[in-house]
Amino acid sequence: MAEPQNLPPPPALDPGQALFLDFDGTLVEITGSPDQVKVTRTLPQLLSALAARLAGAVAVISGRSLDELAKLLDPFDGALAGMHGLERRASDGTLVRALPVAGLGRARALFADFVAVRPQLLLEDKGRGLALHYRRAPAMASACRDAALRAAALAGDALELIEGKMVVEVRPLEANKGQAVATLLAEPPFRGRVPVFIGDDRTDEDGFVVVNSMGGLSIQVGRHTDTAARHGISDVNGVLAWLAASLGQNPPGTSPLEAC
Repeated sequence: MAEPQNLPPPPALDPGQALFLDFDGTLVEITGSPDQVKVTRTLPQLLSALAARLAGAVAVISGRSLDELAKLLDPFDGALAGMHGLERRASDGTLVRALPVAGLGRARALFADFVAVRPQLLLEDKGRGLALHYRRAPAMASACRDAALRAAALAGDALELIEGKMVVEVRPLEANKGQAVATLLAEPPFRGRVPVFIGDDRTDEDGFVVVNSMGGLSIQVGRHTDTAARHGISDVNGVLAWLAASLGQNPPGTSPLEAC
Protein backbone atom coordinates (compact mmCIF):
# COMPACT_ATOMS: atom_id res chain seq x y z
CA MET A 1 0.00 0.00 0.00
CA ALA A 2 1.25 3.46 -0.85
CA GLU A 3 2.21 5.79 1.96
CA PRO A 4 -0.13 8.72 2.74
CA GLN A 5 0.93 11.86 0.95
CA ASN A 6 2.04 15.05 2.67
CA LEU A 7 0.88 17.70 0.24
CA PRO A 8 2.10 21.33 0.36
CA PRO A 9 -0.30 23.88 1.83
CA PRO A 10 -2.30 25.97 -0.63
CA PRO A 11 -1.47 29.61 -1.31
CA ALA A 12 -3.87 32.28 -0.10
CA LEU A 13 -7.24 32.57 -1.81
CA ASP A 14 -7.26 35.16 -4.58
CA PRO A 15 -10.22 37.47 -5.41
CA GLY A 16 -10.10 36.31 -9.04
CA GLN A 17 -10.74 32.67 -8.16
CA ALA A 18 -13.93 30.60 -7.96
CA LEU A 19 -14.28 28.51 -4.80
CA PHE A 20 -15.89 25.05 -4.73
CA LEU A 21 -16.25 23.31 -1.37
CA ASP A 22 -17.22 19.80 -0.35
CA PHE A 23 -19.37 19.69 2.81
CA ASP A 24 -18.92 16.59 5.03
CA GLY A 25 -15.30 16.18 6.10
CA THR A 26 -14.37 19.57 4.64
CA LEU A 27 -16.62 22.23 6.23
CA VAL A 28 -18.04 20.02 8.99
CA GLU A 29 -16.75 17.00 10.86
CA ILE A 30 -17.99 13.56 9.82
CA THR A 31 -20.27 12.06 12.48
CA GLY A 32 -21.71 8.64 13.27
CA SER A 33 -24.64 9.25 10.94
CA PRO A 34 -25.41 12.08 8.48
CA ASP A 35 -28.27 13.49 10.56
CA GLN A 36 -25.92 14.08 13.53
CA VAL A 37 -23.76 16.61 11.69
CA LYS A 38 -22.95 19.82 13.60
CA VAL A 39 -22.92 23.05 11.61
CA THR A 40 -21.15 25.96 13.29
CA ARG A 41 -23.24 29.06 13.86
CA THR A 42 -20.96 31.24 11.78
CA LEU A 43 -20.36 28.85 8.85
CA PRO A 44 -23.19 30.29 6.69
CA GLN A 45 -21.91 33.81 7.43
CA LEU A 46 -18.38 32.76 6.49
CA LEU A 47 -19.63 31.38 3.17
CA SER A 48 -21.60 34.57 2.52
CA ALA A 49 -18.54 36.70 3.25
CA LEU A 50 -16.45 34.56 0.89
CA ALA A 51 -19.12 34.92 -1.79
CA ALA A 52 -19.02 38.71 -1.37
CA ARG A 53 -15.23 38.72 -1.73
CA LEU A 54 -15.35 36.51 -4.83
CA ALA A 55 -18.25 38.34 -6.50
CA GLY A 56 -20.59 35.42 -5.80
CA ALA A 57 -18.29 32.68 -7.13
CA VAL A 58 -18.64 30.28 -4.18
CA ALA A 59 -20.45 26.93 -4.30
CA VAL A 60 -20.83 24.01 -1.92
CA ILE A 61 -20.93 20.66 -3.74
CA SER A 62 -22.10 17.64 -1.74
CA GLY A 63 -23.43 14.14 -2.00
CA ARG A 64 -26.32 15.24 0.23
CA SER A 65 -29.62 16.23 -1.32
CA LEU A 66 -29.98 19.85 -2.37
CA ASP A 67 -32.85 20.49 0.05
CA GLU A 68 -30.92 19.05 3.00
CA LEU A 69 -27.80 21.04 2.11
CA ALA A 70 -29.79 24.27 1.79
CA LYS A 71 -31.41 23.68 5.19
CA LEU A 72 -28.09 22.96 6.90
CA LEU A 73 -26.42 26.08 5.46
CA ASP A 74 -29.33 28.50 5.83
CA PRO A 75 -29.19 31.57 5.61
CA PHE A 76 -26.38 31.22 3.01
CA ASP A 77 -28.18 31.84 -0.28
CA GLY A 78 -25.35 31.21 -2.74
CA ALA A 79 -24.76 28.37 -5.17
CA LEU A 80 -25.21 24.78 -4.04
CA ALA A 81 -24.95 21.43 -5.80
CA GLY A 82 -26.56 18.36 -4.24
CA MET A 83 -26.34 14.69 -5.17
CA HIS A 84 -22.82 15.22 -6.56
CA GLY A 85 -24.19 17.90 -8.89
CA LEU A 86 -27.33 16.11 -10.08
CA GLU A 87 -29.43 18.93 -8.61
CA ARG A 88 -28.31 22.54 -8.24
CA ARG A 89 -29.20 25.95 -6.93
CA ALA A 90 -27.56 28.69 -8.98
CA SER A 91 -26.16 31.81 -7.36
CA ASP A 92 -29.30 33.69 -8.47
CA GLY A 93 -31.54 31.13 -6.77
CA THR A 94 -32.57 29.24 -9.91
CA LEU A 95 -33.18 25.54 -9.16
CA VAL A 96 -32.22 22.62 -11.40
CA ARG A 97 -33.90 19.35 -10.48
CA ALA A 98 -33.06 15.92 -11.90
CA LEU A 99 -35.54 13.54 -13.49
CA PRO A 100 -36.44 10.26 -11.71
CA VAL A 101 -33.98 7.41 -12.20
CA ALA A 102 -35.24 4.25 -13.89
CA GLY A 103 -34.77 1.15 -11.77
CA LEU A 104 -34.09 3.02 -8.55
CA GLY A 105 -37.18 1.52 -6.91
CA ARG A 106 -35.80 -2.01 -7.28
CA ALA A 107 -32.46 -0.90 -5.87
CA ARG A 108 -34.26 0.78 -2.97
CA ALA A 109 -36.14 -2.43 -2.14
CA LEU A 110 -32.95 -4.49 -2.16
CA PHE A 111 -31.19 -2.04 0.17
CA ALA A 112 -34.22 -1.91 2.49
CA ASP A 113 -34.24 -5.70 2.85
CA PHE A 114 -30.48 -5.73 3.43
CA VAL A 115 -30.63 -3.12 6.20
CA ALA A 116 -33.75 -4.58 7.84
CA VAL A 117 -31.74 -7.46 9.32
CA ARG A 118 -28.61 -5.35 9.98
CA PRO A 119 -29.75 -2.51 12.28
CA GLN A 120 -26.20 -1.23 12.75
CA LEU A 121 -26.30 0.00 9.14
CA LEU A 122 -27.98 3.19 7.95
CA LEU A 123 -29.74 3.59 4.60
CA GLU A 124 -29.90 7.20 3.39
CA ASP A 125 -32.50 7.73 0.68
CA LYS A 126 -31.60 10.81 -1.36
CA GLY A 127 -34.55 10.53 -3.70
CA ARG A 128 -32.43 10.06 -6.81
CA GLY A 129 -29.72 7.99 -5.17
CA LEU A 130 -29.13 5.70 -2.19
CA ALA A 131 -26.29 5.65 0.30
CA LEU A 132 -25.52 2.77 2.66
CA HIS A 133 -23.51 3.91 5.70
CA TYR A 134 -21.51 1.43 7.75
CA ARG A 135 -19.72 3.82 10.11
CA ARG A 136 -21.03 1.84 13.08
CA ALA A 137 -20.04 -1.49 11.53
CA PRO A 138 -16.77 -1.06 9.58
CA ALA A 139 -16.28 -4.83 9.38
CA MET A 140 -19.28 -4.96 7.04
CA ALA A 141 -17.59 -2.91 4.31
CA SER A 142 -17.29 -5.82 1.88
CA ALA A 143 -20.88 -7.01 2.41
CA CYS A 144 -22.17 -3.47 1.90
CA ARG A 145 -20.19 -3.10 -1.30
CA ASP A 146 -21.60 -6.39 -2.62
CA ALA A 147 -25.14 -5.23 -1.80
CA ALA A 148 -24.53 -1.94 -3.60
CA LEU A 149 -23.22 -3.76 -6.67
CA ARG A 150 -26.39 -5.86 -6.76
CA ALA A 151 -28.54 -2.76 -6.30
CA ALA A 152 -26.80 -0.93 -9.15
CA ALA A 153 -27.18 -3.97 -11.41
CA LEU A 154 -30.95 -3.93 -10.85
CA ALA A 155 -31.10 -0.51 -12.50
CA GLY A 156 -29.21 -1.64 -15.61
CA ASP A 157 -27.03 1.14 -16.97
CA ALA A 158 -28.77 3.94 -15.06
CA LEU A 159 -26.78 3.78 -11.82
CA GLU A 160 -23.15 3.43 -10.77
CA LEU A 161 -21.46 2.46 -7.51
CA ILE A 162 -19.33 5.04 -5.74
CA GLU A 163 -17.40 4.41 -2.50
CA GLY A 164 -16.62 6.96 0.17
CA LYS A 165 -15.63 7.09 3.83
CA MET A 166 -17.60 4.28 5.49
CA VAL A 167 -20.30 4.54 2.81
CA VAL A 168 -21.23 2.99 -0.51
CA GLU A 169 -23.62 4.79 -2.79
CA VAL A 170 -25.54 4.10 -5.97
CA ARG A 171 -26.17 7.22 -8.02
CA PRO A 172 -27.00 8.24 -11.59
CA LEU A 173 -24.09 7.90 -13.98
CA GLU A 174 -24.11 11.56 -14.97
CA ALA A 175 -23.62 12.79 -11.39
CA ASN A 176 -20.09 13.60 -10.26
CA LYS A 177 -18.41 16.59 -8.66
CA GLY A 178 -16.08 17.18 -11.58
CA GLN A 179 -19.05 17.65 -13.90
CA ALA A 180 -20.67 19.89 -11.29
CA VAL A 181 -17.58 22.13 -11.20
CA ALA A 182 -17.41 22.26 -15.01
CA THR A 183 -21.12 23.12 -15.27
CA LEU A 184 -20.88 25.93 -12.74
CA LEU A 185 -17.73 27.33 -14.38
CA ALA A 186 -19.70 27.74 -17.61
CA GLU A 187 -22.17 30.05 -15.83
CA PRO A 188 -21.90 33.48 -14.22
CA PRO A 189 -20.53 34.44 -11.73
CA PHE A 190 -18.03 31.54 -12.03
CA ARG A 191 -17.27 31.91 -15.73
CA GLY A 192 -13.73 33.07 -16.53
CA ARG A 193 -12.38 32.51 -13.01
CA VAL A 194 -9.62 30.17 -11.85
CA PRO A 195 -11.24 27.29 -9.91
CA VAL A 196 -10.32 26.13 -6.42
CA PHE A 197 -11.78 22.85 -5.16
CA ILE A 198 -11.48 21.55 -1.58
CA GLY A 199 -12.57 18.04 -0.61
CA ASP A 200 -11.65 15.11 1.57
CA ASP A 201 -13.03 11.91 0.00
CA ARG A 202 -12.87 9.70 -3.08
CA THR A 203 -15.99 11.36 -4.44
CA ASP A 204 -14.01 14.61 -4.63
CA GLU A 205 -11.34 13.22 -6.94
CA ASP A 206 -13.39 14.06 -10.07
CA GLY A 207 -13.40 17.66 -8.90
CA PHE A 208 -9.64 17.66 -8.38
CA VAL A 209 -9.05 16.34 -11.89
CA VAL A 210 -11.25 18.98 -13.53
CA VAL A 211 -9.70 21.81 -11.52
CA ASN A 212 -6.17 20.62 -12.33
CA SER A 213 -6.98 20.54 -16.04
CA MET A 214 -8.00 24.20 -15.81
CA GLY A 215 -4.88 25.35 -13.99
CA GLY A 216 -6.68 25.76 -10.67
CA LEU A 217 -6.01 24.70 -7.08
CA SER A 218 -6.97 21.21 -5.89
CA ILE A 219 -6.86 20.87 -2.10
CA GLN A 220 -7.19 17.59 -0.20
CA VAL A 221 -8.32 17.59 3.43
CA GLY A 222 -6.39 15.03 5.46
CA ARG A 223 -3.59 12.69 4.34
CA HIS A 224 -4.59 10.22 1.65
CA THR A 225 -3.04 7.98 -0.95
CA ASP A 226 -3.65 8.08 -4.69
CA THR A 227 -5.14 11.56 -4.82
CA ALA A 228 -5.05 13.99 -7.73
CA ALA A 229 -4.95 16.93 -5.30
CA ARG A 230 -1.82 19.08 -5.41
CA HIS A 231 -2.23 20.83 -2.06
CA GLY A 232 -3.31 19.69 1.37
CA ILE A 233 -4.93 20.96 4.56
CA SER A 234 -4.86 18.75 7.64
CA ASP A 235 -8.48 18.84 8.83
CA VAL A 236 -11.80 20.71 8.98
CA ASN A 237 -10.46 23.29 11.43
CA GLY A 238 -7.57 23.91 9.06
CA VAL A 239 -9.99 24.52 6.19
CA LEU A 240 -12.04 26.97 8.24
CA ALA A 241 -8.89 28.76 9.37
CA TRP A 242 -7.61 29.03 5.77
CA LEU A 243 -10.95 30.41 4.58
CA ALA A 244 -11.18 32.87 7.48
CA ALA A 245 -7.60 34.02 6.89
CA SER A 246 -8.48 34.87 3.29
CA LEU A 247 -10.99 37.36 4.73
CA GLY A 248 -8.62 38.65 7.38
CA GLN A 249 -10.71 37.03 10.10
CA ASN A 250 -9.71 35.06 13.17
CA PRO A 251 -9.40 31.30 12.72
CA PRO A 252 -11.84 28.93 14.46
CA GLY A 253 -11.17 28.79 18.17
CA THR A 254 -10.58 32.54 18.49
CA SER A 255 -13.92 33.53 16.95
CA PRO A 256 -17.38 32.34 18.06
CA LEU A 257 -17.74 29.31 15.82
CA GLU A 258 -20.16 27.52 18.12
CA ALA A 259 -22.11 24.46 17.11
CA CYS A 260 -25.87 24.73 16.66
